[in-house]
Amino acid sequence: MKTVIIKRNRYGRGKHQFNPLFEDFSKHCGFTIKVCKPYRAKTKGKVERFNHYLRYNFHNGLKVKLSMKNYQLNIENANAEVLKWLDDTANQRIHQTTLQIPMELLAQEQPHLLSMPKPYGGIHPKVLIQSVSKKESHFKKKVDTSSIYIPNRDMQSYDDLIPIALYMIPSLSVSVGGGVWN
Repeated sequence: MKTVIIKRNRYGRGKHQFNPLFEDFSKHCGFTIKVCKPYRAKTKGKVERFNHYLRYNFHNGLKVKLSMKNYQLNIENANAEVLKWLDDTANQRIHQTTLQIPMELLAQEQPHLLSMPKPYGGIHPKVLIQSVSKKESHFKKKVDTSSIYIPNRDMQSYDDLIPIALYMIPSLSVSVGGGVWN
C-alpha cells in the first residue's frame, strides 16, 4: 500500500522507505510500523483472520435476519448491530488462540495500556515541507508551503456537499440530428 510503504528495502535489507505522512502519524500516535513479509501467510493471516470471523459469524447472519424482515443491509443498521454483537458474542466467547475470553484479557491488560494520544492535528510542518519539496524538484516549480492548509476532517463531512454539487453542475444538452440529448 503506497499510503504506508513507498519502497521495500530502499535503504538496505529490512530498511524500507515509508510514506512520510503515515510515518508522521505513527510517531504522533506512538507506534512503530512493522511490515509483514511478502508471500508469508503466517504473519498477515493472523491479522486478517478476524475478518473471516466477522463475515461468517456476524455479517451473513445479520443479512439473513434483515432479509427475512424485508430490510436491506446498509451501513446504518450494520453499525447499530455490531456493538451489540461484539459485547454479546465476539468478546464473550473463548478465543481459539488464547483460550481465554477477550473481555477478561482486556480487563487484565487495561492498567498497562498507554493513554490515548491527543487528536492528530494533521501533517507536521517539517514532513509537509519535505514532501512538498520532493514534488517541487520533480515538477521544477516553487510552492509556497506557508500557505498550504490541510483541514482535519473525516470523510463523512463531505457527504453533505454531494447534493449541493449536483445542483451546481449545469445540465449538458447536445443537439444531434434534430434531437436533444441531456
